[in-house]
Amino acid sequence: MHMITLQSIQAAAARIKDAVYRSPCPYSLSLSRLCGCDIYCKLDHLQMTGSFKERGARNKLLQLSAAERERGVVAASAGNHALGLAYHGKLLGIPVTVVMPRYAPIIKVSNCRGFGAEVILDGEGYNDALRHAKELAGTSGKVFVPGFDDADIINGTGTMGLEIVEDVPGVDAVIVPVGGGGLLAGVGTAVKALRPSVRIIGVESNHAPTLRDSLAAGKVTRMATRPTLADGLCVAEIGSLCFDLIRKVMDELVMVDEAQIALAILRLLELEKTVVEGAGAVSLAAAVQRSLGLEGKKVVLCLTGGNIDVTLISRIIERGLASDGRLCRVIVNISDRPGSLAGLLAVIAETGASIKEVSHDRNFGPADVATVPVSVVMETRDAAHVRQIHQGLRDKGFQIREGG
Repeated sequence: MHMITLQSIQAAAARIKDAVYRSPCPYSLSLSRLCGCDIYCKLDHLQMTGSFKERGARNKLLQLSAAERERGVVAASAGNHALGLAYHGKLLGIPVTVVMPRYAPIIKVSNCRGFGAEVILDGEGYNDALRHAKELAGTSGKVFVPGFDDADIINGTGTMGLEIVEDVPGVDAVIVPVGGGGLLAGVGTAVKALRPSVRIIGVESNHAPTLRDSLAAGKVTRMATRPTLADGLCVAEIGSLCFDLIRKVMDELVMVDEAQIALAILRLLELEKTVVEGAGAVSLAAAVQRSLGLEGKKVVLCLTGGNIDVTLISRIIERGLASDGRLCRVIVNISDRPGSLAGLLAVIAETGASIKEVSHDRNFGPADVATVPVSVVMETRDAAHVRQIHQGLRDKGFQIREGG
């Protein structure tokens, strides 16, 4: 196994430079105001396949022997690793087979096939796909290419760290999403070698806390994941090689929940006019947490992927708006008499909320047949405005039901 050092990462950078986009890392005034520090965004979602995974895939494929290239490669992926391999495999004339979980985003599946890869959908999660891919490698003779726990892959992803240090002089902190750990291991190794004082901050979804649990146990620990908006981070077991490197280079780990991820995606859409998938947006979800003590610092957010289903974006926007206090729902019981609904809506109108949807159901209401539940969804300004609406309704004698 190759070593993972500054020199090996620099060698990978020279190897892939002609085929992998050197993404920019611009300053963001809007996000800086939001986070209270100087925010720079490493825009690796602008890669040809929409994620940083191209870096490791290209570096790995270039180091296969002639016989291995002829046999082809096989990999398991929730999407982005598959895309990187498929695209660069096509460029290099290497057959690629990828096993993806059945829940993999449609856009990632279709794009992967569009790059000429054979796509097999199998299993409910990444680990099912991984098991199938390894079995296929054993029976077919194809080279199995790990998504993260591989020296060539880690060296490739570490090239992002070289670019960050070069493009953001005086950088104080780099925030890196954590799934299997390859990106954090690579970027952390590169940045710490060049600028030891830079804080390396990992960020992980509460629904897939593989690094958190492994750190607590002092060893790589397998755990059960749950579905998350950051589907690219939904890995049950961090790579062992990655884990050893991360413990040397990471300064702290931040956990984020689903509401924070949805809101981060929304913020990037609104403030940066940038579509970033949940696995990439978690870096912003971490940066807005003032408890990190980043005020006044130069902070780089690794926006690692932009492959998000269009059908999912609308739902994420709704959740983000609700989390931000800009979308509100109240459920109240009103008298089932003429004028009662108008009275309820009048109170809401007085608060300045914009009503989006009103529904009431006489068939499945409370035991008291003289009352009927009414659900009102409205656009609001912020959390304070939502509290104002609740108080206004209570002042007029309306009782807000739990969950409303």
